[in-house]
Amino acid sequence: MKPKSAEFVTSAAKPSQFPAPTLPEIAFAGRSNVGKSSLINTLVDIAGLARTSRTPGRTRLVNWFQIVPAKGKPMLFVDLPGYGYAKVPTAMRASWRPLIEDYLSDRATLRALVVLIDARRGAQEEEIDLLDWLRSAEVPAITVVTKADKLSKNKRKPAAAEIQRDLGLRRPPILFSSLSGDGLNDLWQAIARKVSAR
Repeated sequence: MKPKSAEFVTSAAKPSQFPAPTLPEIAFAGRSNVGKSSLINTLVDIAGLARTSRTPGRTRLVNWFQIVPAKGKPMLFVDLPGYGYAKVPTAMRASWRPLIEDYLSDRATLRALVVLIDARRGAQEEEIDLLDWLRSAEVPAITVVTKADKLSKNKRKPAAAEIQRDLGLRRPPILFSSLSGDGLNDLWQAIARKVSAR
């Protein structure tokens, strides 16, 4: 599925800079270097829309992109700063948490958070805590296992099953590869369901 158009809208370093809530929003979060920007670029089929980097912690702002799908209504993708082992100053890393929590807690137009997990790392304490927090805040989640191509084919489903078990998910996570496009249609379908749920 390729959208009609996708374009950058704005960035925010603090909640007061968030744009007014208008269109349905799908946010993306994951550890630094989990492949978040690559996943967004693959979803919209535009290389470089979301900046990619080999340096963990490159995304330091909340970034909004307007997406016009081939079918359905326009929406916004929201790229949140990566968490975990980002090689950035501790004070800056600490400032991201309230920024992200403020967005997730109070964003009326948020339809779901896409939680990205590296296939090679599995679910860590941060992902377990994040999913627990999302449940308590009643924020819908779509769980995606990125870089599935880094695992041999016979190890992908067991890895997904382990993540499903560790996170207490009702359904298996989506196995995704930005390189091969595996999981692309499944993720678009999950996003479409969340956007049309209200």
